[in-house]
Amino acid sequence: MSATITPVDASGPDTAPPPGLRLRRFVRPGAALLSGFLLYLSFPPRPLWWLALPAFALLGWTLRGRRPRTGFGLGYLAGLGFLLPLLVWTGEEVGAVPWLALAAVEALFVAAAGLGIAAVSRLPWWPVFAAGVWILAEAARARVPFGGFPWGKIAFGQADGIFLPLAAVGGTPVLGFAVALCGFGLYETYRQIQLRRAARTSPSEDTADTEGDAGTDAVGADTAVAVGTRPRPHPRGPLVAAALAVLVPVTGALAALPLVDDAAEDGTATVAAVQGNVPRLGLDFNSQRRAVLDNHAARTRELAEDVKAGREPQPDFVLWPENSSDIDPYANADAADVIDGAVRAIGVPTVIGAVVAPETGKLRNTLIEWDPRKGPVATYDKRHVQPFGEYIPMRSFVRLFNSNVDRVSRDFGAGTKVGVFDLAGTKVGLATCYEAAFDWAVRDTVTHGAQLITVPSNNATFGRSEMTYQQLAMSRVRAVEHSRSVVVPVTSGVSAVIRPDGEIVAETKMFTPDVLVEKVPLRSSLTPATRMGTLPEALLVALAAVGIGWSALRSVRARRARTE
Repeated sequence: MSATITPVDASGPDTAPPPGLRLRRFVRPGAALLSGFLLYLSFPPRPLWWLALPAFALLGWTLRGRRPRTGFGLGYLAGLGFLLPLLVWTGEEVGAVPWLALAAVEALFVAAAGLGIAAVSRLPWWPVFAAGVWILAEAARARVPFGGFPWGKIAFGQADGIFLPLAAVGGTPVLGFAVALCGFGLYETYRQIQLRRAARTSPSEDTADTEGDAGTDAVGADTAVAVGTRPRPHPRGPLVAAALAVLVPVTGALAALPLVDDAAEDGTATVAAVQGNVPRLGLDFNSQRRAVLDNHAARTRELAEDVKAGREPQPDFVLWPENSSDIDPYANADAADVIDGAVRAIGVPTVIGAVVAPETGKLRNTLIEWDPRKGPVATYDKRHVQPFGEYIPMRSFVRLFNSNVDRVSRDFGAGTKVGVFDLAGTKVGLATCYEAAFDWAVRDTVTHGAQLITVPSNNATFGRSEMTYQQLAMSRVRAVEHSRSVVVPVTSGVSAVIRPDGEIVAETKMFTPDVLVEKVPLRSSLTPATRMGTLPEALLVALAAVGIGWSALRSVRARRARTE
């Protein structure tokens, strides 16, 4: 008798997931990256503001029902998809390392938003709480580290959008909240419609609705259904709430239209913005600082000749850009003579952007009011100096990664006084370049009486990148937010004159010498956004905190219920 031994397959059954399942693992990460990239595409110079809505809708689909730690990871991918292309200009002249480091750090705030959105996504009215969480993350990003970096606030991509009037209601936080809410609401509306369709065709007996708590999403897959006989109608309340999340921001923006007013309450002023241009692009333009000064002086003298010949109207005052004189006119008599000659030729007060170098202490990024008869009569020192651009935090550590830090051999110091110049009877608020990104830096000038705002800037360091258009959009939003004309003189462009309704009435091309002369309305009334200051942002942050706290409480109760 013989026995046959059948060998046992030691490998066991094939447990490898099918190819389709493996690919599905990348769907949500890919969607997160895509949502961030859509946000980037919604920013200038592209007039695609509306892409922010599908971006937030896709982000809502990506994060809804996820665990918080998964939301953090997906949020980080969304942040990289958004900020890597948006901030690529930061590496224009200093290489990829600073750009990648900045984007990687700033994306952490979007990751934190992803965590919070995932946590609140199981709550009723979750789009409201999710939009509040996004504003909470923006508020944090605008303040830390090193004084914050609010570049890329959703509001700054909406200068051409239908939601812009909301800037006059509650500033950039309310504008950004409305966009995020509408986007999340679009996704939730679609999801609820699909759930209602599924409910009509699903039997009702022994049906358990596991919406939200299961962490599954799929349109139509949030409901587990057992065999039954009658269709069960899906409740209308969630669909109504989702529709309101879309309709309320749009209706609010339309209702805010009367706040967008460019009437000349205090008359008008004729202002000239000088763009002298720079000898060459990049960081090395500072090595030819005398040429930059001469360029702006020459354009001003040409303007004086045009005024004398009747080709241009006589301006009430003239605005030069930031760094139009990187030679300290207080310490260099030849620079002072060049400036004084140009100002005397035009015959009106002129604002000069200068680097002031005291014998001891830090440098100052200073705007000087130069009178044609008295010379320099007032100054404003930039209050929010740019980290890693105008001063180097942790210099010895940063030098390990990029030797360009030593180009800033002497740090700039921050001023303390709000900048408002009285130029020929017009009170002009001053926000130097980078300061336009900060809500407080612009609002302070208006609450101190500014009838017009100017944002002198120097973007030559960033070449022909999108940076100058992104910054110009900020000034357009600020115009509506505070109902003021905004004049943006830039060394190399784009310089522009913006009316209080956000419309650009004149602008230059990049890296071309030019002068803009325009009559602009002067205004002194205050918008609700200006009056309330940080209150709308604080309320939205509180809304986010309530949502996160409620979500945490529900999670604790659910865990206790499982252990009992």
